[in-house]
Amino acid sequence: MAQVSIVGPDGGELIANGPSRIRILEDGSNTEHRLGIGEVVIPPHTPGPPQHRHAQHDEGFYVLSGNVRFTIGQDDYDVVAGTWVTVPPGAPHTFANPGDEPAVMLTTFTPDLYVQYFRDLKAMVESGQPMTRETMAPIWKNYATEPSTEFAP
Repeated sequence: MAQVSIVGPDGGELIANGPSRIRILEDGSNTEHRLGIGEVVIPPHTPGPPQHRHAQHDEGFYVLSGNVRFTIGQDDYDVVAGTWVTVPPGAPHTFANPGDEPAVMLTTFTPDLYVQYFRDLKAMVESGQPMTRETMAPIWKNYATEPSTEFAP
C-alpha cells in the first residue's frame, strides 16, 4: 500500500530566506517528485525575488491571507485571499507584499524541482551573501531558472 503523508500545523521543513519564510509541506519524496508544496509567509511591505522565469516547472500560488502583488512581465496584479495564480514555464514573474498585514500563500511546484532551490538559497544566506540578482543567478541556473533582464528595474 502506498504511504500517505500527513503534515500537521507545526510540521514540515521551515526555511527562512531573508524576511520571508517557506514551510515545505511536500518535498517531492512522497509524490515521486511530481509535486512539491510550500507555505510562504511574506511580512508586510516586503519585496519578493527579482523577476525571473522557470524553464522546467510550473508554479502555482493560492493566496490564503493578506494581499499579494504579482508582477508578470510589466503588468502588476494585486490579488487577495482566495485567488489562485498559475505561472507556466517561461512566464517572467515575481511577487511582493505591499500591504500592512502578513501575506500567506500555498505554493506548488510541478515537478518538485524548486524545493531544493529554497534549501540552497538558505545556505547562501546563512553564508553571509546578500540576496541579489547577481548572487541568486548561479543558484537559479541549477534549477532551470533565469532572471528576466528585460524587465529589470
